[in-house]
Amino acid sequence: MLDELSVSNLGVIASTRLEPGPGMVVVTGETGAGKTMLLGALRLLMGASARSDSIGPDGDEALVEGRFLIEAAELVVSRRITGGRSRAYLDGGMVSAQALADRLDGHIEIVGQHDRLSLVRPREARRLVDRRVTDQGVITDYREAWDRLTELRLAQQRLGGDRRALERERDLVAYQTEEIDLAGFEHGEDVTLEQTSARLRHAERISELSASAHEGLDSARQAVGEAVTDIRQVAELDGSQRPFAEFVEGIDAELAEAASMAREAAETIERDPAALESVQQRSALLGELRRKYGADLGEVLAFRDEASARHSELTDLLEQAAGVDADLEAATVTIRNAGEALRAGRAAAALEIVEIAIEHLTELGFASPVLMIEVADAEPGPDGADRVEILFASDERLKAGPVSRVASGGELSRLVLSLRLASGAGSAQVVAFDEIDAGVGGATALAMGAKLANLAQDRQVLCVTHLPQVAAYADQHFVVEREGVGALVRSVTGEARLEEISRMLSGLPDSERGKQHAEELRALARKTR
Repeated sequence: MLDELSVSNLGVIASTRLEPGPGMVVVTGETGAGKTMLLGALRLLMGASARSDSIGPDGDEALVEGRFLIEAAELVVSRRITGGRSRAYLDGGMVSAQALADRLDGHIEIVGQHDRLSLVRPREARRLVDRRVTDQGVITDYREAWDRLTELRLAQQRLGGDRRALERERDLVAYQTEEIDLAGFEHGEDVTLEQTSARLRHAERISELSASAHEGLDSARQAVGEAVTDIRQVAELDGSQRPFAEFVEGIDAELAEAASMAREAAETIERDPAALESVQQRSALLGELRRKYGADLGEVLAFRDEASARHSELTDLLEQAAGVDADLEAATVTIRNAGEALRAGRAAAALEIVEIAIEHLTELGFASPVLMIEVADAEPGPDGADRVEILFASDERLKAGPVSRVASGGELSRLVLSLRLASGAGSAQVVAFDEIDAGVGGATALAMGAKLANLAQDRQVLCVTHLPQVAAYADQHFVVEREGVGALVRSVTGEARLEEISRMLSGLPDSERGKQHAEELRALARKTR
């Protein structure tokens, strides 16, 4: 059970510490006083998402702490909310909010006002039924089968769904790779081709200029040769001029080498029209490849590598295609079988829920209610191959229909309570009800109070309520009262409790007649428990 709850700066609650105790615990107060904030604190301890706007005006953080007695073990849980983030703690150690949810799962159940709305949604109705499915393995089996089917469908999508198109693409990239490979180009060959083409086109002119250059260099060498002879004599006469003589000798040697190179260029230049035509043809081939595959040779060769990689990828995909098709066919059979097993499990659970829920509805004032949970075939989806819908009529003389169309607010409140109890909410050690008694009054309210009190005989029941008939059955009673911008929470007993029930009955807490009526309610509750 929830042994102790501490709340600081959460919404309108500045600071409070409660010790609910066992049995049935009610929280009452004027509309807008902040009653549901206490159950909001409990939701935070169960790992619910924390919003920064839930921080109150007294500081920049909110803190919720709870001490639970779970299966004879003490458990301390807390949530701290600061700015846009929250921190969770379990027995003093830092954990994730999900860890809190996992730890308290099955031990605490909250039935809120929103359940009256979610009840009309097929997915929520399915979840309600799933809580009572005897063999939970059929749910796991279906989810695993669905995941497998989804995985194979994605694999099929990667194949494009058109194997012939993939075959055509593979043939294309194979042709492109082969075309580039047959050309035999290597990196840098485009530069070499350009240089060779220019040399062959201008061979005659290169030869003439090289011969002319040779003559000029040869003449210059003769003149320098005479100068070398004179400088050598100077060096013999003046040893300090030896470096100058060596310098001039070097000029003479370089001129000789330059003249030799010019002669070689003039004599060896090719005048080969056939070679020129071959180079031009190869340049044209490169131009054609560049037109198709890239702006230069580097891009062409890069395209070749990409085409080759794509060819390998397509080959692998096509090899997998046959296997994927076979696996997908088998997975379709598996999901159909798993869906049938799950549907059967849900149908059986739905019958059990209906049987138990009708007993609760009868005890809550319905003379002959009609309740059906239809589990119909549907296309397989993430949650099953069925559609679950709840049909209801308050009397057997009326035609049952979807709860959203045939149930009033008060009827919905009793229906939610009955269905949640029938689906297993009552198996938790702590069950909290957040104003699910909306629209209920009179003898029905007394029946609901008795129902909740009976539920609290072997578990802790927390109930935020506006009904004095429900409050009269409580073992412990807390009142939330606004004080300025904040709210205070106090435990009421004795005379103070009669005043609060009187306020709930008539709006007059100090009315003697109201307190007499409150005492009558309390006496009736004690008698019928």
